[in-house]
Amino acid sequence: MDENCELCQRSPVKTTEHHLIPKQHGGVDGPTAKLCSACHRQIHALFTNEELANFYHTLERLADHPTMRKYLRWVKKQDPEKKITTRTSNRKKR
Repeated sequence: MDENCELCQRSPVKTTEHHLIPKQHGGVDGPTAKLCSACHRQIHALFTNEELANFYHTLERLADHPTMRKYLRWVKKQDPEKKITTRTSNRKKR
């Protein structure tokens, strides 16, 4: 089902469920957000699960990060049907 992405607000897009606190850090039954696949991939490319669990566990905090702010300004202009590729951040340690 097509919906709005709760982060970039593009519509209609297919959404995926993003656990605001990663499941491996106790977020199995925690709050979730409906995100388009592009935003979901961007979050996981930019942040480690530890960063998500410890600080970036709300949509507001995610959207306030400088790199995410820049990404969101750009992605909001993209056609919801467009396939958007995501690169892993250089700052994220694997």
